[in-house]
Amino acid sequence: MKQLITDSATKLYRTLVAGVEKKIPLANGRMVPAINFDNAATTPPFISVLEAINEFAPWYSSIHRGAGYKSKYSTRTYEIAREIVASFVGADLNHDVVIFVKNTTEAINKLSCRLQDEIGKNGVVLTTYMEHHSNDLPWRMRYRVDYVNVDEKGRLCLEDLKAKLQKYGGAIKLVAVAGASNVTGYVNPIHEIAEIAHHYGAKIAVDGAQLVPHMPIAMEPISSSRHIDFLAFSAHKMYAPFGIGVLIGPRTVFEKGEPEFPGGGTVDIVTPDYVQWSPPPKKEESGTPNLMGVVALTAAIKTIQSLGMEKIHQHELKLTRYAIEQLLEIPDVQLYCNVEDFTHRVGIIPFNIDGLHHALVAEALSLEAGIAVRSGCFCAQPYIQKLLKIPSEEVKKRISGDEALHPGVVRVSFGLYNQKEEVDVLISSIKKIAANKKEYKNKYRFI
Repeated sequence: MKQLITDSATKLYRTLVAGVEKKIPLANGRMVPAINFDNAATTPPFISVLEAINEFAPWYSSIHRGAGYKSKYSTRTYEIAREIVASFVGADLNHDVVIFVKNTTEAINKLSCRLQDEIGKNGVVLTTYMEHHSNDLPWRMRYRVDYVNVDEKGRLCLEDLKAKLQKYGGAIKLVAVAGASNVTGYVNPIHEIAEIAHHYGAKIAVDGAQLVPHMPIAMEPISSSRHIDFLAFSAHKMYAPFGIGVLIGPRTVFEKGEPEFPGGGTVDIVTPDYVQWSPPPKKEESGTPNLMGVVALTAAIKTIQSLGMEKIHQHELKLTRYAIEQLLEIPDVQLYCNVEDFTHRVGIIPFNIDGLHHALVAEALSLEAGIAVRSGCFCAQPYIQKLLKIPSEEVKKRISGDEALHPGVVRVSFGLYNQKEEVDVLISSIKKIAANKKEYKNKYRFI
């Protein structure tokens, strides 16, 4: 296999991220550098983000309301951030509005509330079986929902998407889909999906939480059939973990209706018997906004842009390919993703070791090698049930209170700062665990 990236590039990436050389204790008391392969959950901050926070802190003040210099400066910083975000994902601020929220979950919930007029009582939201719960539950709580199927490898079935759109004869008003799966790392063809959805009179909303931090994305011009109508993503998955997320969509949509959280900042005129709401995005950002989070997000975007998103993507893909090639050689390791296509994916690998519970494997990797991975269902239980081919009877048992161990997989997810040497430690550790199952079962009996 070709060299993953140059030594200089590896060193550069790692110098940009806080805490990559931080040492942690193992079960035996030995201190080792922490290896974080749980980047799909959240990422550590860029040093540039921490510096931006510290640099801006003395200028922090109220926004949109104050007459003082610091307040005006803070307001300008906050509003310019919308332009930076829009440029980063190819949104058109003549048409779209950038709304700051806490995270992707809040963004999708907000959108589900705002679309009540457009979808209506008889409208249908079409989502998929690969979604994070955050792109499923908000829709099913408010609307009729149907699901696009996935194939045996967990990939989205576009033919089923078309069939569902045809079946409902125009009743589907929105297609809500993950840009990339947080379980398998599959990247969905969102622009092709947009074309299909628009052909049948539906809009498309993309959960970009796992996509935006790892590869280039463009919402495309409004005039294009490939245009993404709504996009949501979180800063904490792109090296700015300061509680900020983004929702982007047509200004006209957010002009309608009342805000979910009325109060300060959401109104223009209030009398004892009358309320005039502020225009978006102000109407959607009640209370004191997370200005420091916005500063962190813009700093992260600038750092990512300086590195080149495509270079980041290729680095993570090469790590993914290398890891998969090594995992395939380990007896009793089962992978739950396409091991042949290394193009349409981000750096996520789900696996299990035959005969060992996923939580035990994750615990052993942490305590024996200082490797952080995630285990479980990753807030995507219907998808995991399909990937693991869990019988419906078993699911029903759990619903009825069965005490069986929770099914799931182990997930490895890469960030730009991860390196081949860390993957080597992972592979060595998995080989050891797989070859000594009885020993590890006895050692971690509590799982």
